[in-house]
Amino acid sequence: MSKISKVEIKPFVESIYLKPFRMSFVENGTERNWDLMEVHDSVAIIIYNISRDVLVLVKQFRPAVYYSQIPLVDRKEIIDTAKYPAALGMSIELCAGIIDKELSTVEIAKEEILEETGYSVPCDQIQFVSSYASGVGTSCSLQTLYYCEVKDDMQVTKGGGVDDEFIEVVEMTVPEIRQYISGKSIMSPPSFLFGIYWFLLNKAKAEV
Repeated sequence: MSKISKVEIKPFVESIYLKPFRMSFVENGTERNWDLMEVHDSVAIIIYNISRDVLVLVKQFRPAVYYSQIPLVDRKEIIDTAKYPAALGMSIELCAGIIDKELSTVEIAKEEILEETGYSVPCDQIQFVSSYASGVGTSCSLQTLYYCEVKDDMQVTKGGGVDDEFIEVVEMTVPEIRQYISGKSIMSPPSFLFGIYWFLLNKAKAEV
């Protein structure tokens, strides 16, 4: 579990990952403006461990999730982390990553699987599922979803990400994942839900 401290809300500065801009246009004779954010395309991977019948997921602290859980009255420059602990910002997700290299999407998916979960999976064992728009309200990106099956002997490291990433590998059985997505407050992105429902519809074993 991550621990956070010294949380400060600061003005936006130039970023290599985000490019904010405004689009103006005329729609049905009405002039409109829309604020957008240019971001990297990405990949996400549904990973199913067939040795133990578990989905392999990742859990990490997401500042945007954390911020959304803080009431407006307390969204000040300095956030009280004793009152609002890191647990509020923990998100369970599919293994995923941005496309920031001159590689194919399946090659990037292979890298992300290894970095985040520790499984070494050949590209020809990674199945394409779908590509879809991500963050249609404010961002301009495409996410490509893949599926792969792994075995215990394919895990060559503990995973956990690289550099300054703090990623926890989480395993869930099918009954556990069904219970999780049935909750009333799910701290996971829509792409996670799409991937899980795709898995349940197309790959999960019939429950007796």
